[in-house]
Amino acid sequence: MVKKTRSDGPISGLYDEAGKLFGGPEAVAGAQADRAGDEAQAEVSLSQDELEALCRASVCPGCDVHRAAEEIRLRALADAENLKKRLLRETEEMKKYAGESILADLLPVLDNLDLALAHTGNLDGACKNFVIGVDMTRKIFADAVKGHGLVQIDAARGGEFNPEIHEAVGTVEDGELDDNRIVQVVQRGYTLKGRLLRPAKVMVNKR
Repeated sequence: MVKKTRSDGPISGLYDEAGKLFGGPEAVAGAQADRAGDEAQAEVSLSQDELEALCRASVCPGCDVHRAAEEIRLRALADAENLKKRLLRETEEMKKYAGESILADLLPVLDNLDLALAHTGNLDGACKNFVIGVDMTRKIFADAVKGHGLVQIDAARGGEFNPEIHEAVGTVEDGELDDNRIVQVVQRGYTLKGRLLRPAKVMVNKR
């Protein structure tokens, strides 16, 4: 509550021309009571909202200080929102690729199984049954890691070399293929949920 009162001053009408008091102390008391009543009527009550509106109205909304403060406030809000989005995005990335290092360590297991199967062309009898077991193991293992987002990169003889997913470990000249075509896949490559985990290592045709 804000109180507005009149400033104190002489009480008029109580003295004659010679400066003597009319009516004695009773007259003074009555005059003071009248002044107190006037001051009570002069009291002004303002609510909290009215006070805030009065304070805002007392500051020029178009002045440089107000405009600069508003720009700083808006910039701070924008920075806070951008930081919130970035932290949320980084958290999602961490959750999405949490198993990346583990799957990368398991790739040599797939490589060794592929290498074992690549040298079993002339086996028979018990060895052939062993090869069947290795092939089944390889398929089960590949399905397991595929369930975690691991996908083999498409790389085959005659395919076009793509430097974004293929790594050229050498060049050869093959008359059957066009230039910049894959001649041989040396090592298979993989992606994890769309992110390159390891490029496919290939030999590229150069004529």
